[in-house]
Amino acid sequence: MADVHQISFYPVGNGDTTQIVMSGGRRVLFDFCHRNKAEDSDTPEIDLKARLKDDLKKADRDYFDVVAFTHADLDHIQGSTDFFELQHAKKYHGEGRVKIRELWVPAAMLLEEADNDHQTEEYVLLRQEARHRLLEGKDILVFSKPQAVADWLEPLLNARGESASARDHLFIDAGKIVPGFSLNQDRVEFFCHSPFIKHCDEGDIIRNRASLVFNVRFRADGAHFDYLEVGDATWEEMEDIVSTTKYHKNDDRLAWDLYNIPHHCSYLALSDEKGDKETEPKPLIKDLLQMGKKDSYIVSCSKPVTDVKESYSQTQPPHIQARKAYERYLKEVGGRKFLVTMEEPNANKPEPITFEITSGGVTWKRSASIGAPAIILSTPPRAG
Repeated sequence: MADVHQISFYPVGNGDTTQIVMSGGRRVLFDFCHRNKAEDSDTPEIDLKARLKDDLKKADRDYFDVVAFTHADLDHIQGSTDFFELQHAKKYHGEGRVKIRELWVPAAMLLEEADNDHQTEEYVLLRQEARHRLLEGKDILVFSKPQAVADWLEPLLNARGESASARDHLFIDAGKIVPGFSLNQDRVEFFCHSPFIKHCDEGDIIRNRASLVFNVRFRADGAHFDYLEVGDATWEEMEDIVSTTKYHKNDDRLAWDLYNIPHHCSYLALSDEKGDKETEPKPLIKDLLQMGKKDSYIVSCSKPVTDVKESYSQTQPPHIQARKAYERYLKEVGGRKFLVTMEEPNANKPEPITFEITSGGVTWKRSASIGAPAIILSTPPRAG
């Protein structure tokens, strides 16, 4: 049977939720942002809880194989503690809650002591859940192991009569392939680009700097395709990723057929200068953009990015100057389209942006609500 993978990006405003459904049926969800106002049918944001539950029901499931929170900002976790079953307390069980077979978090989520503006109740609950799973030694992977985590964890393990290294198998370093998935069995593998240990060991923890970043590689009947899944990393972290990956001669992990750009099309993912008409990317960011493959796509999980006069002075993302930079480099590499989650098929009633990955290429499955579905294929690469 032919391999068919699927990636869906959900229209939740300036927020992130992406689901990968592998050819064998396993499901990985990156981030979760449910806006309460989305339950009103008059608003453009999708009712994420209803949509995901409907997806799972059709698949006869009550769980995700993996839920990965790239970092703890509200637009990446909002509504999650009402939706998912949390193992650390019975009051968060049952009542139709969706189970998480394996939780993926950056080490920062175990450590962070945020200020009152950022320390939401949901973050505190997720931190408690991650700490509980790690201490119990199951159903979690933590990305990077800074000394601060060891200082917290080792006394607790000692009190349980366990060795200081008893949880080492649950920590994944940058530059490693994540265990539990393989190209041979699942036709998918996850290569961790970030976070680095320094993101938690150099003073204050900054969430965006400690975000999860992955190269997700798909195999479809011998052909390989690459998806770059990025949390709200800034240009500094993205340059670190590029330089470190090249140093270790893993350049192929920077190539992309599909790129989920950081931070809702913020210019700060490209440079510290917005630019008047277009952002000029930093040198290593430019290198990354030029790693796009022919017929590739860029997706911005954001509000519409409009090219009107007022947009050029807008402070908060999305930034039109960033969009123009992404579009310029996408054209340079022979890419297909820059897509915005809150624009497709239209800004009044957007639907998830869904791609299928097969041996024939990356297919954007355009919404049928704008007419007959358009199937746009990329050219199949060589096998291997």
